[in-house]
Amino acid sequence: MSLDELEKMKYPGRVIIIGQSPKGENMALYAITGRSPSSQARKLEEEPGYSRISVRVTDEDALSKGDRDLLVYPAIQIRDGGVVVSNGIQTKDIGKKVRENRTPKEILEKGLEEYSYEPDKPNFTPRISGVIFNDEAALSILKKYTHHSSWPNRGYFPVPLVPGEGKLITTYTGQNRDPLPSFEGEPISVELPFLTVEDAVERMYEALGPKPDQPDFRVSAAGIYIKGGEVHHDIINRHDS
Repeated sequence: MSLDELEKMKYPGRVIIIGQSPKGENMALYAITGRSPSSQARKLEEEPGYSRISVRVTDEDALSKGDRDLLVYPAIQIRDGGVVVSNGIQTKDIGKKVRENRTPKEILEKGLEEYSYEPDKPNFTPRISGVIFNDEAALSILKKYTHHSSWPNRGYFPVPLVPGEGKLITTYTGQNRDPLPSFEGEPISVELPFLTVEDAVERMYEALGPKPDQPDFRVSAAGIYIKGGEVHHDIINRHDS
C-alpha cells in the first residue's frame, strides 16, 4: 500500500512528498507533526489572493514558548508555474530563484546558499525542501554534519516524475527519542495512486496517525496538484474548530 514507510515512523517531524498523480499531475504534499505545545499550536492555511499555503498560529500563548521564526512560514508556494515546498522560511528565497534556465536542483542550490540546519539545539532540525519546475523535480536536505562540526551536510536529489510515483523525505528518521535523529540516506520511493488531491492528503494524514502507546503528534497535512494552469489543493488541520 502507498505511504507504508511513512506509516511506520513514530515521529517523522515534517514531511515532504513530491511526484505525480496517476493522471500525470505534478503533486507536492506537506505535513507537520509536533511534540511540543508550540509545535501543536499551528495550522496550514491558504493565503487569500496568493498561490501559497502557509503555517498560521492557533494559540499565541502556546506558540510563544517556541521560536516563532522556525514555526511560522510559507510551506507550499506556486511560482512561475512551478511549485516550491519546504519546512521553513527558505520557501520564499527558493521561489525567488525559479528561472527558465535552471533545473529544480539548481534552483534549490541557489535558494539555499545562505541557509543551514535550524538552530534548535539539541535536535538541529534539518531544512527539507522540494521544487517541481518544467516537469522536473528535486528534493534537498540541509542537516548537521556531525556533533563536532557546525558545517551543514547539503544533500540534493533529482526526482524523476513518473505517473503514480514519488519521493518522500522527512526531517527525522521516525524514531521518537531525544535528541531526534536526522533523516538519513536518499529520499524514499513511494507509490502515489491517488486520483485526487483530497485522497492524497487524507491518506497522508491517516499514515501519520498515532502508533500504539504513542500520543497523536499530527498537526496538519496539505497538498497541491498542478497541471498546466489547473491547480487543486486540500488541507486537513487537526486543531481546526
